[in-house]
Formats: sequence, C-alpha cells, structure tokens
Amino acid sequence: MKFVSTRGGEKVTGALAIVKGLAENGGLYVPEKFPQVSAEELEGMLSMGYPERVATVLHKYLDEYDMAGLLSACENAYSKFEGDPAPLVRLDDGVYMLELWHGPTCAFKDMALTVLPYLLRKGSDILGMKEQILILVATSGDTGKAALEGFKDAAGVKIMVFYPSDGVSKMQKLQMCTQEGDNVNVVAVRGNFDDCQTAVKEIFASAECAAELKKYNTVLSSANSISFGRLAPQIAYYFSAYLDLVSGGQIEMGQEIDFTVPTGNFGNILAGYYAKRMGLPVRRLHCASNLNNVLTDFLNTGVYDIHREFYKTTSPSMDILISSNLERLIFEVSGRNASLTAERMKSLKTDLKYEITPAELAEIQKTFDGGFASEETSVEAMYEVFEDVGYTMDTHTGCAMKVALDWFEKNKKDETNMVIVSTANPYKFPQDVLYAVTGNDVKDSFKGIKRLHAATAMAVPKCLSELRDKPVRFSKTVDHKKLFEEIIEFVK
Repeated sequence: MKFVSTRGGEKVTGALAIVKGLAENGGLYVPEKFPQVSAEELEGMLSMGYPERVATVLHKYLDEYDMAGLLSACENAYSKFEGDPAPLVRLDDGVYMLELWHGPTCAFKDMALTVLPYLLRKGSDILGMKEQILILVATSGDTGKAALEGFKDAAGVKIMVFYPSDGVSKMQKLQMCTQEGDNVNVVAVRGNFDDCQTAVKEIFASAECAAELKKYNTVLSSANSISFGRLAPQIAYYFSAYLDLVSGGQIEMGQEIDFTVPTGNFGNILAGYYAKRMGLPVRRLHCASNLNNVLTDFLNTGVYDIHREFYKTTSPSMDILISSNLERLIFEVSGRNASLTAERMKSLKTDLKYEITPAELAEIQKTFDGGFASEETSVEAMYEVFEDVGYTMDTHTGCAMKVALDWFEKNKKDETNMVIVSTANPYKFPQDVLYAVTGNDVKDSFKGIKRLHAATAMAVPKCLSELRDKPVRFSKTVDHKKLFEEIIEFVK
C-alpha cells in the first residue's frame, strides 16, 4: 500500500508516511486506495479480541509491517488498559455508548497513542533511519498527555508538547505538567489551540527548520491526528463496536448502524468514514460540536469559515476552529483533486474560508450531518441521561449526547441503532460534570472528584487521584511565534 499527499506529490510507503507525519508540501497522507474488508473477513473478526481486531485493520493499510509484530504491539499496548479497551454500554433500546477512555490517560487518544510508538519505531527500522526523532504535538488537552505517556523514555525519540495556556482543564494541565520521563518537554503557548496547531504545522513545512534540526541529527514526526499513524488505529474501534453489537445479538451482520461523534479536529469521526469506505455497514455519521460549531455550519452549507468568535468552553478538546482532518475528506469528495485541495487550504490560510461545490456537499451529506451543543444544552443532556439511566458522561460526550437527542427528536420513526462515541473519563472534568449531574459548584478539582464520586459512585482512576501529590515539572509559557526557539533548546 502506498500513500499520497492531499496536496499532490510523490507516492510514499506507509512507513515513511508515519515517520514523516506531514508531507513536505503541507498535505496530509492518505492511502492511495481504501482496502476492503469482505463479509467473510468481518465474520472472522467476531471471535477476535480487541488487539487482534486492531492489528487486522492496521495490516490492511500497513502491509510492509509484519502481522505478528503488529499483533504483539497491539497486545502490549492494550494490556495497559483496564479491562476491555473499548466496551459498549447499552443506555436504552438501540442506543449504546462506546467508552474509549479506559486507557492510561483516561481519554480516547490512548486508543491510538499506545500503539503509535511501535508504528514509529518499526517504520524507522524499515527505512533504516539513524537520526533522533522529535515528536511535535499541538494539543487541546487530551492528545498531549496520551502522547507523552506513550513516548516517555522511548529510545531514540524525544517528544515536545505545546498547549494553549488558558485552553485546557486543570486536570488536563496537571496531567501534562507532571509528566515523568527524561525525553519529554511541555510548553504552554499564549493563544488558543489553533495558534499552537498552525505554528507546529508551519515548522513541519519549513525547509529552514528541517535544515537547522539536521545539525542536531534530528528529524520531526507527529503524534497529532494529522499523522496517519494516529488515525489508523482509531478506525478499528468502529469495527469493534459493530462486531460487539452483532455478537451481542443486538443487530444482524450486514445491518447498518449510526455513530454520533464529538470532534474538534475531525480525526475521530474521519476514522468512522474510513471504516465505512472499507466496507463496514455504517449508515450515518453525526458530527457533534460545541459552541465552536464551524463543522456544523460547514456540513450544512458547504462553506468553511473560521472568521468567527472563538469560545472557551467546558469541552476544551473541541475548542478548535481549524479542523485539520477535514482536509482528508475534502480531498476524497473532490475526486482526489490534489491541486484543488491545496488551493482550498491556501484560501483557508489567506482568506479564512473556502467553499466546496453543491455536488461535493451533497456527497458529504449522504453520510454526514452536523449538530452542536451550547454550554446549557450539553448540561441538560448530561443531566437527563444521568437522571433517566444513571449514566455519567464527560462534557465532550455531553455534546454528542445532545446532538443524538436532537436526531431522535427529529427522526422519531428511525429505528437504526445508534452508537455514541464517549471520549473521556468524567473525572477529567470533575467540576463541570458535578455541576451537570447535581447542580453544585466547587472551585477545586480534587474536591470536585470527591463529590462526583459521592454523587455517582463511579470509580476514580488512580492516575487522576494521584495528580494532587505529583510535582509540577513544566511551567514555561511562550508566544506562539517562539516555538522553534524552544524546540532547538530542547534538542541541543
């Protein structure tokens, strides 16, 4: 399997696509074609455990990686999770919650970032690379910690994470700034996530930066969802959720289902689209946003316009206006027109907007629709479900729940099974979740954890309760124009 950039250029191997992360022309790597999973293969995956399902999906794209090595890596990665890595919880008739937060950092990013270190190391070996690899990460909260944990003390690798100084929750910030490991660095950036992400992408695309890093025998790679190595493992949990519904007798093999997905950078829901293109019986993908509802507007109008107010919300991992992975979808519906995709991305940078054709929008709307939740309506959705069925969800999942409830209200005769993708443990946002389910406010996060536990009896993850006593290792804040200076200081 070869990979191409969404903005054109030569074909590369899967190993090179993963190690480089971003194409030299700024484009994102995509497979030259979508590998197919036949009905017989899907049937065979029913009896597999989660690690084997992931390895099977990965091998469809990364055929230069040996299957035995992929399976071993997945078994090792998911052994770090508590129980089933991706359990499906029934909320009501035909409505299920896919919990993706049972990993070492309590967020769905663990589903990919526990596997990515192997994909990167193996890819480097395949390519015969000897340079030190520097992983650069821009995070809106959860990716940073998951990447730091996945790559800590990895041989031949350093990792540097940038996060918006006032754009993450207290628990997310503590998780990152107390991170252990001799090869890690964390820096706060004045501005929002888009400032962080744009600065990091510009560094990746800069020949001058690459030349400077070469002096220190260092090459860049990414753990953000711009990297196909991040996206590929996420495809697997859509397959796994479907297979669990079949094996549980909830649906028949071949029956279509829907997913509602909270997303900011569009990677989480794009993985569902890739699963559908591979042959998984997915009918619709409902895209859930918070007040930063640029994706909702795009899916309804075909105009992507970031010239709008930016909101800091209680679902900070979705506080994003530039959804990088949307570029991969735009590339597909344009007929894989790389020059047109490049032109649109240039327009987004210079004019802060671009527009697709009515035909392209119609193609997207065959699968996608979009909705969003305000701060108030997400709280109402979280409270309603807690009161009705005793289920506690985090703020991002609350946005998805609101969008799902809206769909049910508008489509009362629709009997298609719905899976809502739950992206974080509620204790990562204890004060906001406590307010949603009890109406009580507390200022301190750890008091919030204690009171949320009293209200819900939900187990508190050890990795979060221990944060109170861990020393803060990283406290530096810089301007987003100074990131490369920090990088050079780190790799010296």
